[in-house]
Amino acid sequence: MRSPLPLLRRLRHGMTLGVRVFAADASGRILLVRHTYVAGWHFPGGGVDLGESAPEAARRELREEANVEVEGELVLAGLFFNPKVGGRDHVALFRAGRLVVGPRPRRNLEIEASEFFAPDALPADTTPATLRRIAEAQGAPVADRW
Repeated sequence: MRSPLPLLRRLRHGMTLGVRVFAADASGRILLVRHTYVAGWHFPGGGVDLGESAPEAARRELREEANVEVEGELVLAGLFFNPKVGGRDHVALFRAGRLVVGPRPRRNLEIEASEFFAPDALPADTTPATLRRIAEAQGAPVADRW
């Protein structure tokens, strides 16, 4: 008989996984979203649903939050520990290649706005984690925490 300890440990100490997408349009403007339930501007993203791969979740979140599709592959840019969410949360950051951009979606229960911003004209309340990832893409040292 197999021990129930691994299952109990997983239930008690389960890791959560979220995704974010670093997407820029052909002009180099960076896509950010503002949620209705948390302050600041973030990369589009969210949780990975049961039975869904991280790249599938990234594509879904990009489509749902910003009406943007990615042509081709998403590239994993990093896996970051997010200690602010339960102490076991991780965020997979993907970089998107060529984008197919639809009309900006209207405000809904989750998303207040989604917009493209020039890297030198980001909103003042862009989140620290988002600013770190943008700086890292421009050559700053990479941190392991979101």
